[in-house]
Amino acid sequence: MKRNDPISHLMTRNVITVHHGDPISKVRALVREHGVHHIPVVNGDKIVGIIAWSDILRVSFGDAFNTDERTVDATLDHTLSLEQVMKTNPVTLAETGTVREAAEILAKSDFHSLPIVSGTSKLVGMVTSTDLIRYLVEQF
Repeated sequence: MKRNDPISHLMTRNVITVHHGDPISKVRALVREHGVHHIPVVNGDKIVGIIAWSDILRVSFGDAFNTDERTVDATLDHTLSLEQVMKTNPVTLAETGTVREAAEILAKSDFHSLPIVSGTSKLVGMVTSTDLIRYLVEQF
């Protein structure tokens, strides 16, 4: 197994993001449109937070009651800001990191996505637990 492979071999480069100040409804739309479960929050090209689908579910009780999507979006957008729901200062890995380092971080954490950064927090990619499992399967 290639434990020292650079994380750049595994990471997604064209990351779906939202911008600091965007409404929560935008996150919900991106999840539905792209099927992603973790979306970095950026200010310019720097990561300032991350929001997961589970974060949205935690605050959108309407999803549990089959409420109209527009009603859920409007309620969330008028009661909460993205900054109130997202996790700030997410754990990141430098683009010079390895697959092993990413696996160690995700194995010891209670989150399932790892933003990959260049320099001082410039978002350049993303790795998820699922990416690591797929990588592992390819090794056998």
